[in-house]
Amino acid sequence: MSDSSPGIVDLLGVLAYAELTAFLRLAEDAALFAPTLNDRAALGDVAATEYGHFRVLRDRIASLGADPEEAMAPFVEAIDAWHAQTRPKDWYEALVKAYVGVGIAGDFYREAARHADPSTTALVDEVLADGGRSEFAVERMRAALDADPRLCGRLALWARRMVGEALSQGQRLAAARPHLAALLVGEQGEDLAEIGRMFARLTEEHGRRMTALGLTPNG
Repeated sequence: MSDSSPGIVDLLGVLAYAELTAFLRLAEDAALFAPTLNDRAALGDVAATEYGHFRVLRDRIASLGADPEEAMAPFVEAIDAWHAQTRPKDWYEALVKAYVGVGIAGDFYREAARHADPSTTALVDEVLADGGRSEFAVERMRAALDADPRLCGRLALWARRMVGEALSQGQRLAAARPHLAALLVGEQGEDLAEIGRMFARLTEEHGRRMTALGLTPNG
């Protein structure tokens, strides 16, 4: 049994599993796609940071009186499906996923944490800290696009696909876990305008990341 609200345990559970799978996928992408040993080590460092975040979340779940595995279990199918549907085919797609794909997921969790208790909000902000991911991805993607501008169209479509899949899986999770859905909109759950503002914030953050990578006409 948990000493905390179901919504908080759901939030920590989905985020813990997301961080665990991010670690595993980033490590795999580093081994499969990194063109140099330096790139492999750099992406490996990002993966290690994600694993550290997972451990923090796992410990917090346990401290609340909940079982970490049980807290993560409801989200395994959706998160695994997202990774299966967005498996990169090369180094460039892996970089975009590490920045844009992980970023849009993090935005969802931050939105939910805005309506949580202060300690949970602070923890979510801590584990979603950039950890060098943006600098690593932006630097390499900018260099790749300078060398071959033809990559831009393909990778922009790839990023759009990842975001679409993330939104789809997020909607499924919200429908299946009403306590988590309630955190996303807080006390304004019946206010369509508040939901619209939330999606506007998500869209704005996604656009910022695309621009940073150089995957927009004005990037």
